[in-house]
Amino acid sequence: MEFYFAPLEGITGYIYRSAHHAFYPGMDKYFTPFLSPNQNRALNPKEMKDIMQEHNQGMHTIPQILTNQAEYFLRAAAELKEKYGYEEVNLNLGCPSGTVVSKGKGAGFLAKPEELDAFLEQIFEKADVRVSVKTRIGMAKPEEFYHILELFNKYPLHELIVHPRVQKDFYKNKPDWDMFAEAVRISRNPLCYNGDIFTVAEYKKFRETFPSVERVMIGRGLLVNPALVQEAELLEGGMEETAECGSAAAKKTIRNFHDRLYAQYREELSGETPLLYKMKELWSYMVCLFTDYEKYWKKIKKVSRLCDYNEIIRRLFTEQELRRL
Repeated sequence: MEFYFAPLEGITGYIYRSAHHAFYPGMDKYFTPFLSPNQNRALNPKEMKDIMQEHNQGMHTIPQILTNQAEYFLRAAAELKEKYGYEEVNLNLGCPSGTVVSKGKGAGFLAKPEELDAFLEQIFEKADVRVSVKTRIGMAKPEEFYHILELFNKYPLHELIVHPRVQKDFYKNKPDWDMFAEAVRISRNPLCYNGDIFTVAEYKKFRETFPSVERVMIGRGLLVNPALVQEAELLEGGMEETAECGSAAAKKTIRNFHDRLYAQYREELSGETPLLYKMKELWSYMVCLFTDYEKYWKKIKKVSRLCDYNEIIRRLFTEQELRRL
C-alpha cells in the first residue's frame, strides 16, 4: 500500500509537512495546498516558498494546481519543472468551497464536462510532466460520476485520486463506496482512494472491501493522529497489537512534534495572535488523541496569551495519556 498525505489549505504547508516527515516518516507522497496560477503569474511568493526544494527535502512532494484555464496550468507546470525540478503535478477537481466552485474551479469544473474535456486535451497534449487528478464524483448526484469517468478514461492520468462525495456534501454524509467500486470497475487509470479514514479500524475495513486498491490518501485523519499511517503499516505487517499509540514513547513524539511546529511557526509569524491561531487550529484536530481532553480543549480555545497556552499544554501532556482511536 502507498500512503499519501492530502493537502489542506492553510494547514499542511511546508512547516507542517517537514515536521510530520521528521517525526512520522513513511509517507509515500505529500501533496501541497493548491497553487492558483492566473494571467499575471504562475506562482505567488507564498506559493514559491512552499514548494522550494529546500523546504521539501527528503519528501516526495507533489504540487497541486487549481485552475480551469489550460494556459495557466501549463505555465505553472512548466515553471514547477524547469525552476523547481518537479516531474509530477496534481489537478484539483475536488475542492468543494463555494468561492472556488462559483468560479468554475475545483469540484465546480465537474459541472462543465465539455470545457473540462477541452482542458484535459490541451494539458495532456502539451504538458511535460506527469499529471494526476484529485476529484469528487460530481456536483449534486453520485450518478454524475459515470460520465466523469468516461471523460477521464480518454486521457493517460498518472493516477486518479477519488474522494467519493459530491460537491454539495462538502465533508458531510459518508463517502459513497458503491460509486468508488464503480471507479474500480471502470477506470482505466491507476486509482487512489481518499475519504474519512481516521482510524486503523477504518483503514482495515477499506482494505477488506477494496483489496485491489494500492493507494490511499489521508488528510484529516493524519491531522487527528499523525502516527496513523505508521499504525496502518503495522497492520499491513500483521503487527496491529504492537502499535505504540498510547505509550510513553508515542506521547513524547507528539510533544516533540508539537514543539517543533510551535518553534517554527513562532519564527514565521508576527505576534502572539497569529501563532495562537495556528496552534489552536492544530489542536482542533489533535486534542482528541488524549484522555479527558474536553476540558483542555475549552481552555485552549479561550486562551489569549502564549504563557497561558504553554501552561495548558504542559498540563495536558503531564496529566493525560494518549488513547487508541
